[in-house]
Amino acid sequence: MNYLITGGAGFIGSAVTRKLIGGGVNALVVDSLTYAGNLASLTPVAHAPGFTFLQADICDSPAMAAAFARARPNIVMHLAAETHVDRSIDGPGAFIQTNVTGTYRLLEAALAWYRSLAGEAKSRFRFHHVSTDEVFGALGPDGHFTEATPYAPRSPYSASKAASDHLVRAWGETYGLPVVVSNCSNNYGPYQFPEKLIPLVILNVLAGKPLPVYGKGENVRDWIYVDDHVEGLIAVATKGKPGETYLLGGRAERKNIDVVRALCRILDRLAPDAQGRPHERLITFVTDRPGHDHRYAIDCSKIERELGWRPRTTLEQGLEQTVRWYLDNKDWWQQIQSGAYRGERLGLSREGGA
Repeated sequence: MNYLITGGAGFIGSAVTRKLIGGGVNALVVDSLTYAGNLASLTPVAHAPGFTFLQADICDSPAMAAAFARARPNIVMHLAAETHVDRSIDGPGAFIQTNVTGTYRLLEAALAWYRSLAGEAKSRFRFHHVSTDEVFGALGPDGHFTEATPYAPRSPYSASKAASDHLVRAWGETYGLPVVVSNCSNNYGPYQFPEKLIPLVILNVLAGKPLPVYGKGENVRDWIYVDDHVEGLIAVATKGKPGETYLLGGRAERKNIDVVRALCRILDRLAPDAQGRPHERLITFVTDRPGHDHRYAIDCSKIERELGWRPRTTLEQGLEQTVRWYLDNKDWWQQIQSGAYRGERLGLSREGGA
């Protein structure tokens, strides 16, 4: 099998790449190496015979055409995206460019490649678009998102991802491109860029810095361990039915404040304060961000029923594994912290074009 993976140096994309290459397939990884793309996340497979890396922007049509010709893919896994809500509030233009225009350019390249195929190669081809549950907006205290939930994005990030989802489905309906779409809940685990909640808490604790929590920390998210998500993505890409959408969740709903406190307790054991003080003392409640959805929760029974996938890692297990990884891989995150991003808060206001 030949794969073309966009965004393959990012958090989820690198986890997909490590899993696939470890399974002996060929994969051409495309990444433009913006702030969240990190070649160090691909170090474990960098010298594997099936691995090829191409630094390119998905908005560059000639580069994408060349990538398809080089990879000769059976499966495209499209993970390249700007992903952080707070950054989308501060600078929405980059999200429109990458998530909307970039997806369009990639679809055009994929369609041209698909039309050049014949026979079994054509029947096997799939374009897998990886998206988010944030396109559905906010839930009340009850209920879950399903594949039939109407879209109601509330941030520039989620709006851009909703647009890209619609483009992918339109290319399937209009041009016959065999597409599958997946929407996932909040990912966490090793190699995650430290602007996201869980790694930010871990690294701030280790530095003795405040742990900023929006509002009262009552916002609820469904958390999925990244390795579980990767197994689900591969199932969708290889076994999913063209034209279908699959929701992937961890069945692990928690309030943000409860996740932060759980991390503090783990770090109290594994990295205790020099004076024996509990790390929870560092929790600092800050003004909520604009348009902050209260609750997300996913009903993943369709993929469990049709493709045989289900999450295997409990939140408690995953948080412990994640903390241990960051403690054991200081070189990886210290290199990031020495660069442009150092844990500052983003998305403070509605100003700046948002």
